[in-house]
Amino acid sequence: MINKRLLIKNLLAHNDENSFYDKKRKIDIGQKEGKAKFLKHICALSNSNPKNNSYIVIGVEDEDNKIVGVDFFDDSKIQNLINAYLANPPIVQYENIPFPHLPDDKVVGLVTIRPINEITSLRKNIWKYYGGSVFFRDGSMSMPKVFDIELTDTNSEIVTAIENHAQNNIEHTLDGVFDFLQKRKDYNPQYKVFKEYFVMCWAGQKKEVKDEVFYSRVDIELINEQVRLFFSTLDEVSIEYNEDSFKIIEYVNLGLQGTNKYFQLEETIISFQESANYTIDTQLLFEPPQYDKKVLHHIYNSNNALLKNIQIGTSLNKQQELDLKNLPVTYLICYFNGFEDAITKLEEAKSYLRKHSVEVYKLYKEAVRVLRKVKYN
Repeated sequence: MINKRLLIKNLLAHNDENSFYDKKRKIDIGQKEGKAKFLKHICALSNSNPKNNSYIVIGVEDEDNKIVGVDFFDDSKIQNLINAYLANPPIVQYENIPFPHLPDDKVVGLVTIRPINEITSLRKNIWKYYGGSVFFRDGSMSMPKVFDIELTDTNSEIVTAIENHAQNNIEHTLDGVFDFLQKRKDYNPQYKVFKEYFVMCWAGQKKEVKDEVFYSRVDIELINEQVRLFFSTLDEVSIEYNEDSFKIIEYVNLGLQGTNKYFQLEETIISFQESANYTIDTQLLFEPPQYDKKVLHHIYNSNNALLKNIQIGTSLNKQQELDLKNLPVTYLICYFNGFEDAITKLEEAKSYLRKHSVEVYKLYKEAVRVLRKVKYN
């Protein structure tokens, strides 16, 4: 099995950006431009490597290859995005890889692109790229090709060698377990071995609500793969496992005017098979709450007035500060109830919420994360 940390280090150490590898400081697929550029690179890497994996490493400084990390990115529906915009789409996997020297809230993103030996192209227009466009890698650049081309394989031996030099061993696995137990000792860390090979570690802050047990601030790491699942203090999850699988159900706490309830958001099942194989499957469970339209109209208009106040720099009173904390989630609820412009307003508020306070901006990011999961599904 490949040690993802070693793979990233090998890619950074031995290769500049090329036809099978790219690196980014960050990506932003929440905006049209960022989404279009990401799809362009996926398309180009898939076409340039029809018989082997390609990689994008995210969270790296371009000048000196310094690993600085990015926010945890839990978009399990990224393949849906690829399928929607690309013809002959490759299989794309986004993984969050923890590095010991990074802060707890930072990881390195590793995008693995597995081609299907067919020419990949844009299915439809996006940003300034036209449907039908085909991209290839030209050195470190993803360039459009407007003439008849054939797929050629020139990198298989190099990529195979890099992957072979990143194989896991017992020492790497034990180091990963000990590192996890030490870093998460304040939240009762646990581990379990599946199929006599895979080691799963997890820890979280336990919370009992009536007869149910939830966890927040949850870290889950599949040590052999260095794959991390992370849930913040604002998340609530339930955990179940048996000899063959590990199941996490994520809940989102939504409501208006003190009527919050727990709603199932997404289910993730990690299944372990013989011969050191595993799968991670996710399923959206979310059914958004519905509210009286008159009440929502009042809240929506109040949010718009509050947004205008922070845009022009008006000082907020105590009640307005409380309302501002609720602004991201109430815009989200409005959107789920048919207020299409609520998302535009939420995006408009982003820079102002970031400037206002760290706490409010975190609430904004949580609302956007829920939205992203629902939209891509």
